[in-house]
This record gives sequence, C-alpha cells and structure tokens, in this order.
Amino acid sequence: MSALLVIDVATAPAIGDVRQAGPGDLIYVRPAATSRKDFPRYWEAVGVALTRGAFVHVMNREES
Repeated sequence: MSALLVIDVATAPAIGDVRQAGPGDLIYVRPAATSRKDFPRYWEAVGVALTRGAFVHVMNREES
C-alpha cells in the first residue's frame, strides 16, 4: 500500500505518518512548508522516511 503525503504551510499529515512512510510512499514538501512553526520536526520525520525507503521530492518551482 502506498501513501501520498504532501507537506504545505496550511496542511500536512500527522508527523508520525510521515515518519512511518517507507517503500512505495511518496512525500512532497512544498516550499511554503518551511514557514510552518513545526517544520523542523517534519523535516526530521522526512529524513527518517527517506532512510526507510520512501520517495521524497522537495518541490521548488512546481507550484503555481
């Protein structure tokens, strides 16, 4: 089962869901997400997911 997790300034999945992501899961981090007060915690969880095998894409100019 794969999950699509998008982290943005206004919405984001539970940090635990990000941390538990693994092979087959997709995590997208939008540029505005860095404005979140809890972004450092999300960034750490993204790192854990990456080492567990999740695909992580840090978006740059993809959003309009």
